[in-house]
Amino acid sequence: MASRPAPPPHLRLLSPLLPPLCPPRRRRGRTRLLSALSSPSPSPSPSSRSQQRVSTASLDRGPSPSLEQQPLASEVARLSAARARLRAARSLDDKLRALDAEPRVAAFFSDASGGGFLGGIEPRETYLLKCLVAAGQDHVLGAELGWASDTHDHERHLNGGGGGGGSALREALYSLAGLVGKWSGEGVVEDVARSGETELLRQLLKFLGDIEEFYDCIGGIIGYQITALELISASKSKDSKYWHSQDKFIGFHVPTGVNLLEDTEYASQAALWGIEGLPELGEIYPIGGAGDRLGLVDSDTGESLPAALLPYCGRSLLEGLMRDLQAREFLHFKIFGKQCITPVAIMTSSVKNNHEHIVAICERLEWFGRGRENFRLFEQPLVPVVNAEDGDWLIGKSLLPVGKPGGHGAIWKLACDRGVFEWLYRHGRKGATVRQVSNVVAATDLTLMALAGIGMRHNKKLGFASCERRPGATEGVNVLIEKQNLDGLWAYGITCIEYTEFERYGISEPTATNGSLQASYPANTNIMYVDLQAVEEVGSRRNASCLPGMVMNLKKAISYVDHLGFECSAAGGRLECTMQNIADNFMNTYSYRCSKAIESELDTFIVYNERKKVTSSAKRKLKPEDRSLHQTPEGSLLDIMRNAHDLLSSCSIEVPKVKDNNEYLCSELPFLIFLHPALGPFWDIIKQKFVGGSISKGSELQIEVAEFVWKDVELDGSLIILADNIMGSTKRNTHGEQILHYGARCGRCKLQSVKIVNDGISWDSPSNVYWKHDVERSESLKIILHGNAEFEAKDVLLKGNYMFEVPDGHRMRIIQDGSGFAVKLDPISKEMMDSGSWYWEYMVDGAYVKLNLVEL
Repeated sequence: MASRPAPPPHLRLLSPLLPPLCPPRRRRGRTRLLSALSSPSPSPSPSSRSQQRVSTASLDRGPSPSLEQQPLASEVARLSAARARLRAARSLDDKLRALDAEPRVAAFFSDASGGGFLGGIEPRETYLLKCLVAAGQDHVLGAELGWASDTHDHERHLNGGGGGGGSALREALYSLAGLVGKWSGEGVVEDVARSGETELLRQLLKFLGDIEEFYDCIGGIIGYQITALELISASKSKDSKYWHSQDKFIGFHVPTGVNLLEDTEYASQAALWGIEGLPELGEIYPIGGAGDRLGLVDSDTGESLPAALLPYCGRSLLEGLMRDLQAREFLHFKIFGKQCITPVAIMTSSVKNNHEHIVAICERLEWFGRGRENFRLFEQPLVPVVNAEDGDWLIGKSLLPVGKPGGHGAIWKLACDRGVFEWLYRHGRKGATVRQVSNVVAATDLTLMALAGIGMRHNKKLGFASCERRPGATEGVNVLIEKQNLDGLWAYGITCIEYTEFERYGISEPTATNGSLQASYPANTNIMYVDLQAVEEVGSRRNASCLPGMVMNLKKAISYVDHLGFECSAAGGRLECTMQNIADNFMNTYSYRCSKAIESELDTFIVYNERKKVTSSAKRKLKPEDRSLHQTPEGSLLDIMRNAHDLLSSCSIEVPKVKDNNEYLCSELPFLIFLHPALGPFWDIIKQKFVGGSISKGSELQIEVAEFVWKDVELDGSLIILADNIMGSTKRNTHGEQILHYGARCGRCKLQSVKIVNDGISWDSPSNVYWKHDVERSESLKIILHGNAEFEAKDVLLKGNYMFEVPDGHRMRIIQDGSGFAVKLDPISKEMMDSGSWYWEYMVDGAYVKLNLVEL
């Protein structure tokens, strides 16, 4: 009898404690079992046939493997040969026969010939399980718990004998063998198929099927394992810090591009191009990430939640994305008088029930007043996490592989596979803006629209929004790459190098003092403009280029829960793609070496702005021992406050300065200011709505209305203005959905020469969470506008705790009356119900938008 195989590293300390798992009892009266493993296999139905796969581009090869790497190298060679045989096979029958010829598969399933314990599985499913074993991952099917592939052990299971043990998945396989004898006359499986073991196997088959389908361009399950082993081997190489290229020459340069902070007139013009072209733009959001570093948990159920649900500044991060988008659409309406609803494509995943949570938010908020037809959600498959030492897949608490999303670079191929590009074309879209959910400042001012405007105006294929990089930050860089291939041709393009790849490319991590050239490389922010046809062409390729920037980050320990419920940690990683590296496919080629300033001729481009207007992320939870607020909700909130300071200070409003982050590790903020993006969103527009006044230290200002006037207002305390109809009102469409109509029956507020004094926020309250905008207040001035309500206050002192609630269809005016004030409430005339008694008129004047206050 063969000896029991050694358990993998993550179970070796625990294996002596494992209780034996009883095999399934023998079912009496069972008919002879059929085998799906013997060749020739049954002919598959058309729906079960695998897709034809073509050759992939090989990875760059380095020096010959060291002794330490030889086992990995030999495994890669074995798997590569197996992949080649599978590619040569024309049918599923041929593929199964090719797998049966694999010694590892034959040895593992050798006991199947006598009983056929996979008799109830479809040929396509059998193929998936054999691919798993061929890829060297037979421990997933129970080998680590004592599933030896010997006939004697199999006979014990058939006869109901005890001892020996086996996994739940093995029980599932034997249970399915019994299903063959339980087919009804119509070929329908009876109640046994609903067993827990069968469901466990179905989950595994779903997991494997997703990998096989998505990675078909590199060889499916086996191709995934080959690529993973090659990257692990490269990480162990003594020469891994050098990048081995097949080109004669390769170099990196700091890319030049439009500086939106300096060239303000061109920046404004480019942003107007973007707003004008909004009807041809889509939005793409990759929000399938796990967001493990945030540690977000449902306080009621204890369920781990994805990053998109982070309650930030009073709403989820996903809601924040939609507010930013609707602000741009409102601006388009105000300038051009036309309703524009942008189609939104969202890549989700199953991790932490991400997909279900995203759908639930959209349904609860009635699809943000945009209609279900303007959203396309497509789910990213999970991929196996592999051990960094030997490439074995880690096993989770359900005896299934530990799965994580395979990086946001999956978005291009997945969008092709799911018909997302065709859907965008049907909506009349030619380009799209791309941003991540955790970057809370990406839509600040005009950066995003200037990026899109330049891209559309100059027919670019891809553009990056960038800024200065913080030394030591866990973020990549944008570079101008220059290379000469073996044919002597020169290629140029702007692309990204991830921080995990700096060593591979021979790029040193910069410091504030080392004077490294890389210190001047700008940060990659994952804010992009893409031409849809260009990225679709790449995503539809049937080779490795449709999965851009494949990397495996092995520098971080992987935490997971094993089959016994224990928290485990292991060095490992999973194959990840990076969406921004699709730019590698848009290089421009020349027969000669180009001089400087080649960027204007390229299909790729870059724009710059100051960092706090481009990127500030809420990616990780602040820990008590932390001495940095970088990438925390607390740190990103400070950048929002800095932007508020810069904006309002330019409006001749006195606002306290925001100091360095380190000043606020243990101290309160200087103020809280939250302005709805529809007030602009361009700062040049907001500046025309705010003029003069002051905001004292410790004050709070929240404005949730677009039609707003602030003139010489002095705020010392809390002022909160909330409107039901911030940008317009909703009407039901033919499908019964509430659709937002911009500009119709908006709420309005005017404050002129008003002094507001109250005790405001209780800054010493221990329950305050400022980045959530969840604070206790002693006093405040709150103005609530229902429907198309209007509020006006002029030449008045409002001291103390007040709430003014204005009903729909009415106008409230606050005027000075002796030492106090008087309130006047009047109905709005019928002819002004839609337009209001006043409104801001938007007009294009050259490269800028000018506002004119129209009073009726």
